[in-house]
Amino acid sequence: MKAVTWHGKRDVRVDTVPDPILKEPTDVIVRITSTGLCGSDLHLYEVMGPFIDEGDILGHEPMGVVEEVGAEVTAVAPGDRVVVPFNISCGSCFMCDRGLQSQCETTQVREQGSGAALFGYTKLYGQVPGGQAEYLRVPFGNTLPIKVPDGPPDDRFVYLSDVLPTAWQAVEYAGTRDSLVVLGLGPIGDMATRIAQHRGVETVIGVDLVPERMARARGHGVTVLNVRDNHLVDHIRELTGGRGPEAVIDAVGMEAHGAPVAKLAHQAVGLLPDAIAAPFMRTAGVDRLHALRLAIDIVRRGGTISVSGVYGGMADPMPMLTLFDKQVQLRMGQANVWRWVPEILPLLTDDDPLGVDSFATHHLPLDQAPHAYEIFQRKQDSAVKVLLRP
Repeated sequence: MKAVTWHGKRDVRVDTVPDPILKEPTDVIVRITSTGLCGSDLHLYEVMGPFIDEGDILGHEPMGVVEEVGAEVTAVAPGDRVVVPFNISCGSCFMCDRGLQSQCETTQVREQGSGAALFGYTKLYGQVPGGQAEYLRVPFGNTLPIKVPDGPPDDRFVYLSDVLPTAWQAVEYAGTRDSLVVLGLGPIGDMATRIAQHRGVETVIGVDLVPERMARARGHGVTVLNVRDNHLVDHIRELTGGRGPEAVIDAVGMEAHGAPVAKLAHQAVGLLPDAIAAPFMRTAGVDRLHALRLAIDIVRRGGTISVSGVYGGMADPMPMLTLFDKQVQLRMGQANVWRWVPEILPLLTDDDPLGVDSFATHHLPLDQAPHAYEIFQRKQDSAVKVLLRP
């Protein structure tokens, strides 16, 4: 089959690799019909080389049609249409029973000290072959795949794999009906503003610097500010009663602009041999914390910061005195996909209140994956959300 594979920094290719096979009686094989390109994939494209091997298959936002099922699979059958969550959870352990599928005790990557395994995402999360491919082996066939109706186009459902539950959890963790600032208007931040509006948050403000992303959010009624505005903090306070927003979502993570020293650290790590770079990334502060520091600055005293953007460093300096003094609540983590599916799925109707049908800016064949990564990473050609079609 054809699959998108990693070959080095900013070097992804579409290779021919062996087809996946059933390994356990509860496995299913899914023929992929759509698969998303995620901001987290850019971390592999840019910085996470020490934790990935040449030829690893990327991608964690797939959906498709069940082709083959193991002997013990009864919940889905060949021909069923399914979305595959990005985190691999058993659905029945202590953590899964509590709606914490991202911490599944059956698939936790204990040798790395990590939570649940992820599709297509480095040795830190199990090095499981990903979904930017023609076929995907999916374990836990009775509990992991999300069965969706036939008929509507893939765009209606594919975001159940990651974008929708990640943005939904970010808004849930923010816990406000009053005022919310979303830092970063990429796919997750953009969707978070839509979900916040749908759930009745009174004031929703988006912050970014890419004109196309700002225009998308503005088109959905979001108040949009430019992160390069020299008076950004003052303007946000003016819009939120002088106190700042009750909650802030950091949907940027390690990709933040405005942190030149950390950017140089990222680049330097990329030049190190893997044997040196891997322990350095585990112990040194190499993240670009501009977005998180901005969130701490603008959030109202007694407010909440919800972090959905991914950070990678282990020892970054955090302004703990300010967090403590402002009595800030900080919530974060990988999305627990299945925890939110029952709340999100009823919204994926013909009324399309979240605008999923038109959410993708690009639909490209799988063979154009290298081009897709390039324009997404460089924010070219108005690329906000790219779907690949095997």
